[in-house]
Parts: sequence; structure tokens; C-alpha cells
Amino acid sequence: MSNKGKVLITGGAGFIGSHTADELERRGFEISIFDNLSPKTHFGHWPDWVKPSWNRIQGDVRNRSDLEKSLDGVTHVIHLAALMDLMPNYSDFFDTNVTSTALIYEIIVEKKLPIQKVLVASSQFVYGEGIWKCAKDGDARPKNRTVEQMISGQFDPVCPICSGSIEYQPQKETYQDPPNQYAISKYSQELIALKLGRLNNIPSAAMRYSIVHGPRQSLKNAYSGALRIFTLKMLANQSPTIFEDGLSQRDYVSVFDVARANADVLESDKANYENFNVGSGKSFTVIELAEIIARTIGIDANLTPCGEFRVGDNRHAVSDISKIKNLVGWEPLMPEEEIVRQYVDWVRQQKPDQDYLAQAEEQMKKAGVIRKSKI
Repeated sequence: MSNKGKVLITGGAGFIGSHTADELERRGFEISIFDNLSPKTHFGHWPDWVKPSWNRIQGDVRNRSDLEKSLDGVTHVIHLAALMDLMPNYSDFFDTNVTSTALIYEIIVEKKLPIQKVLVASSQFVYGEGIWKCAKDGDARPKNRTVEQMISGQFDPVCPICSGSIEYQPQKETYQDPPNQYAISKYSQELIALKLGRLNNIPSAAMRYSIVHGPRQSLKNAYSGALRIFTLKMLANQSPTIFEDGLSQRDYVSVFDVARANADVLESDKANYENFNVGSGKSFTVIELAEIIARTIGIDANLTPCGEFRVGDNRHAVSDISKIKNLVGWEPLMPEEEIVRQYVDWVRQQKPDQDYLAQAEEQMKKAGVIRKSKI
């Protein structure tokens, strides 16, 4: 066994999981990865980036027997395996994301396992529409946008008190208002980790990731983000699908920076029983991201919004990262332009042979997740 111990990473064959495994192995940890190789993400086999030095376990995080076997001899756990999209199969989100998290703690307590730290993946989308600022009424907590508002083209929330315009504020870890099944399940995972961890003296932390970008990001997942959608569209000489009016602000962070954040928090006692935003500290509108991708690919793309929206999306999503900077000492290093360049280069090497975008969009339209607005 390595000097620093053995880390079990659920979802370890995936995007964030595999980069985190790379980073922790460099730091002297022994790596064990647990993955179900879901056809929504993978191609039915272990990806090429899974190293021979990593212990591989194929299983289901909802299965007690699979988890018990995977936890044998482990000193640290990073729980990344999760269902992630906006499809209305509500029970699956809680069965996969919440039950698995509770089961990990249940097994640790029942078996009296010597786990030194558990790190659980959460999301910045637990903030919902977040806290805005009203010039008249101060802090404003707008309600989630209704389908009727979105159809009418009213994309910006208004002050819930005076109905006036409000200004978005970067979100801090002290607030949450999860708006959809995915966000609710992620916040539930946080509560399990931080509350049951403290109750049972199992050092734990929760990571509220911003939108993570970089190589190995799934080409198949129906909800893997604008970078994938825009890149695949533009490489196929198609106009990118820009939802709403394209002015939603997002906070994008490199997967390499996220892997460092996971490792830093795992190794920091100051991080115990805390939740952390993990982002870039900088925001871009969706159209600005599309412009960066177009420049990187070298095309003059049509960046006109498509007149559609996704039910359950937040207007803006930007995180304040001062807590992890001050408490742990982590900060992002890679600019968005470099992140995009690396991703575009990686996608070109993959040579996708199917139109995964068309399949995903058709699936979401049938489920009522993508709808038309009147703008």
C-alpha cells in the first residue's frame, strides 16, 4: 500500500473521477475505482485512460454487496458516481445519488471501517436562482422561473417583493434552494455527508462543483453541458444550440483544477465537515463561451439563440470561491481559453461516429425538458 493510503473513487472511470485518480496517484495514493460503466456515459468497456495500476471494480453503488467489497482495505472515499440530467425520472435520482451516499456511511459505521475521509460530489445548482440584489429591497431570493414565464420570454427573475429588476450575486455556501430533481438529490448528499459524518466522527466534505470542462467529458451524456454541445455542432459545421437569449452567466472550471481541489480537500483537516464551491471565480455568458469555441475551431459560426429553453435551468450560475481559497489554499489555474483548446483537441481525436446531440435533444424534447419560447 502507498504511504498515503488507498482511495476508493466511485464513478472513477468517468470524467472527474479519472482525472482525480491521476492527481491522487501522483500524490502517493493507491487508487481503486468503482464504476458501473453506464451506457449513458461509456461504451460498455473500461476507457483507455483507466491505468493498469488502478484496481478496477465494476458494480452498482446502490448494491450493498458491491460497495462492501469495494470498501475493503480503503482509507479514503471520493463519491462521484451519480445520475445527472434533467429527465423526469425523479425516483432514479434519489435511488442512485442519495441512497448510495447513505449506504456508504451505513457500511462504514456497521463494519467499523477505518475511513479517514469521505468526499462527496455536489453541484453549484443547489443554489437554484440564488440570491440577487434589489436596489430597493436589498437581498432578493427570486422564485424559480415558471414554464409560463420561460415560454413568454421572461428569462430574468424579478424581485419577489417589488417585482422590479434585480442584479445577480455570486453564490456562497451559506445558501441553497435546489430547483430540480438533480439539485435536490445533490443537496441531500451534502446533508448526509456533513451531518452523518459528524454524528459518527467520519471526517467528510462536500464539493459544489461549477460546470467542469476538459478532456474525457462524455460525448454521449444528454446533459453534459454547453462545451460538448457547441463543440460537436461546430465541428459538424452546424449552428450551436443556444438556449434562452444566450445571456445566461455560467462559471466554468477546468477538470484539472477540480482534480487538484478534490485532492487538496481530501488532505486538509481544515476542510472536515465543510462544503466548498469549486469554480473559476469568473463568469461568461453562454454566447461568450460559444465565441471562444468558434475562435478555437477557427470558424465564423452563427451564434443566434435557438428560441428554446430547458425546463429546470437556472438563469445564472456563478460561485464565490473565497471559502476554499482561504480555508484550504486552493485556487484555479487554467483559463477558459486553454480549457476549450484542450477539449476541442480531444474531441477531434475521438472521431465520434454517431450524432449523439440529435439523439439527446430528441429524447429531452419528447420528455418536455426542451421547449419553445415566444421570443
